[in-house]
Amino acid sequence: MLDSLIDAAAWVIPVMLAVILHEVAHGWMAEKYGDQTARILGRITLNPLKHIDIFGSAVIPALLIFAGSPLLFGYAKPVPVDFIRLEPPRMGMRMVAIAGPGMNIIIAFITGLLLHIEYFITPEQAPWLFLNLYRSLALNCGLAVFNMLPVLPLDGGRVLYSFLRGTPQRWFGKLEKRGILLVFAILLVAQLMGHNVVELIGKPVYWLLASILYITGNGH
Repeated sequence: MLDSLIDAAAWVIPVMLAVILHEVAHGWMAEKYGDQTARILGRITLNPLKHIDIFGSAVIPALLIFAGSPLLFGYAKPVPVDFIRLEPPRMGMRMVAIAGPGMNIIIAFITGLLLHIEYFITPEQAPWLFLNLYRSLALNCGLAVFNMLPVLPLDGGRVLYSFLRGTPQRWFGKLEKRGILLVFAILLVAQLMGHNVVELIGKPVYWLLASILYITGNGH
C-alpha cells in the first residue's frame, strides 16, 4: 500500500508543473500580444489554486494512472484569452496557441538536462527523484503532441483556425464545443478498426522524447 502511494505521489509534481506552466505560457504570450485578460484575472501565476481543474487536473490523470494506461494526460482551467485584443490577431492567436505545447517541450528539455544528476547520485540511491524526472519527460512530450492535434479547442486546432479564412474557418470554428468528444470518437473508431491507438499517438511522442534525450546528451 505504501509503495502504491509513493508511486502515485511521483505523478503529482510532474502533472502539476506540466498543466500549470502550460496555461501560464498561454496567458503570458497573450499579454505580449496585447491581451491583459489573464493578467487581470490573476492567471499568470504559479499558484496551483488559480489553475487546477478538479476533473482535468486530478480525476482524469488519477483514473488513467490507476487503470495502468500507457497514455496519460490532463489539463488545467483554460486561461481566458480575448482573441479580439490580440495584435496582430492571426499571428497573436497562433503564438498564444503554440506557447502551451512549447512550454511542455521546454520543461521536457530541462528535465532531460536534469537527468545528468546521475553523475552525482544514481537512480538506485534516489528512486523517487528519478521517477519524477522520467515521468516529467514522458508526460510533457505526451501533452505537447496531444495538444497539437489539429482539432479545436486543442492548441493545434487553434493554430489551424488562424490559417483558415471565410467559410472553412466558420465551419471549423463550429466544431470547438464538441472538439474533445470528436478526438475521443476518432481514437475509439481507430481502436475498433484494429489500429493501435497507443502506437498511433505514441510514435510522435516517442520521436519527440528520443530527440530531446539526444539533444540533452542522454541518447545512446
